[in-house]
Amino acid sequence: MASAPDADRPKREAGLIALTRLLPFFRPYRMQVALGLVCVVIAAWSASAIPNLLSIGIEGLRSGAPLRDAWRIGAVMVAVTLGTGALRYLMRELMNGLSRWVEYDLRNALFERLLTLDASWFARMRTGDIMARLTNDLSAVRMAAGPAIMYFANTVFGGIFALWFMSRIDFTLAGLAVLPALIIPVLMVRLGKMVHDRFEAVQEHYSTLSTRAQENLAGARVVRAYRQEASEVARFTALGEEYVRRNMALTRLNGFMHPMFTMLAGLGAVIVLGLGGRLALTGAISVGNFVAFGIYLGMLTWPLIALGWVINLFQRGAASMSRLLDILDAQPTVRSPQSPRALPARVGGGRTIEFRNVGFHYPVKDGDAPRWVLRDVSFTLPNGETLGLVGAIGAGKSALLDLVPRFFDPQEGTILVDGVPLAELDLAQLRRELGMVPQESLLFSDTIDSNLRYGLEDDAGDVAMESARWASRLAQLDETVRDFPKAYDTQLGERGINLSGGQKQRAALARALARKPSVVLLDDALSAVDTHTEAEILRGLREAFAGRTAMIASHRISAIRDADQILVLDGGRVVEQGQHEALLAARGRYWSLLRRQQLADSVDEDDASPDVPGDASVERAVGSSQG
Repeated sequence: MASAPDADRPKREAGLIALTRLLPFFRPYRMQVALGLVCVVIAAWSASAIPNLLSIGIEGLRSGAPLRDAWRIGAVMVAVTLGTGALRYLMRELMNGLSRWVEYDLRNALFERLLTLDASWFARMRTGDIMARLTNDLSAVRMAAGPAIMYFANTVFGGIFALWFMSRIDFTLAGLAVLPALIIPVLMVRLGKMVHDRFEAVQEHYSTLSTRAQENLAGARVVRAYRQEASEVARFTALGEEYVRRNMALTRLNGFMHPMFTMLAGLGAVIVLGLGGRLALTGAISVGNFVAFGIYLGMLTWPLIALGWVINLFQRGAASMSRLLDILDAQPTVRSPQSPRALPARVGGGRTIEFRNVGFHYPVKDGDAPRWVLRDVSFTLPNGETLGLVGAIGAGKSALLDLVPRFFDPQEGTILVDGVPLAELDLAQLRRELGMVPQESLLFSDTIDSNLRYGLEDDAGDVAMESARWASRLAQLDETVRDFPKAYDTQLGERGINLSGGQKQRAALARALARKPSVVLLDDALSAVDTHTEAEILRGLREAFAGRTAMIASHRISAIRDADQILVLDGGRVVEQGQHEALLAARGRYWSLLRRQQLADSVDEDDASPDVPGDASVERAVGSSQG
């Protein structure tokens, strides 16, 4: 799946402007920021005082001052150095610690935003791309939010104080010494844009690399079954080589920047050594001031070199922040209205669901023709009744069920619950009424008990446990789980990998029923269980569905034959509607589907025989199913 096309993304803030979006995340920590910056300024000033003290000591010794005065000055220098070290420790503790809290808040904001986005957004974004943004990009933003600010302030104020002390010694010499450094800002403007572009290219490709790794880990069984290990290694190697190539392009740029800045700063040292040495020899400046001036130039040289590294951090952070804004600025197309209507009080245990001329297609790019999945679908499912949905693969069964919890909104028509259009309901209230079992039974890496209680947070512990056990018995899962060494405390692997397909489906079914919802949606929820277990589950579901509204989509007619009404979908349209016996008597699409299933079952039961049952035997099988 390709990542979101640029046309589908919010417009990104360019360059360092993207980092201004971090300001709200700094607001809770503004006192910590202020204190950290104060420590930076004081530490830079105190460090700049040391060469001046050294100059005073040298001049004192040259003038014949007592040795105790030199020791006194030395003690002051040691005290200032210790104080400067303490302040620098404190500034790192505050500013680097601050960056971790900003990272923490930003990560939570990103995760919260991801949970609000709808299925159409995730259809455009690759999982590996999202994970790369939540790891590498977030780390780069953290570096810009803390260390870069700290070092930038330290660089600026350290340079200002050093330049001020140099100007006090000799203004002209100070001006000549920093003259080569004036070229550095010009280089940084040009090279900084190149760093931003190259780092963004690295991060984009890292998303592709992460996606390939994620797909291979998730599909490890498929890769091995088709003996594609070598091919996948080759593809991953090619992606890795491209990732190295892009990183090397960034590294070459960084490798050029730092020596260039060092060379420009070194030119200043040449000027000081030549002109400053001459001034010291002629007595225009004292030897102590000449020594101090050289130290100050060294203190100024480091900020000039470090400034390039700091700008690099800001450029990387800006590139990553612009990628994170693709998530933070994304808006769900399905959302609650500003003034939602409340559902009427429940009558009995279910709700009435009505589809009125509903048409739906999945989101498409601008200019592309839509492929309609549902068209002109209308029906009414009264409170407490069960609706069966049947049809060939791609007929629209899953899409129809996905519209009820508003995973998507239809482009045509209206869906109502107890007479209230879904678009006018609060999403949380709507989904609180539903219990859904999707085709893919996803379980979390937690205990079986925790998975079954998922969504029961509002219930007390004993109540939630009893609901989970009741649902487990209905789903024919209880006896299986009790055979495990740790029973309901058994820890599941990723996506429930240590359960069979049928066990996962039964666990997902139990999880949905444990909520005792008013509306139950089952999307081919029994496809992986055997026919005997299916019959037992269906028998239990009749008890669970008593008084509740249920919609069951299945490719097995046995799962929906007892429904109060059955819809037969073909090409996204309702081609037949009625009850099992009436639909069989009509000998239409429903009859044809059952005929194929009976034929397939007959072949499976007698696969040792070369003979395939003829039409007469199939007719008898179909006829027997009516009884």
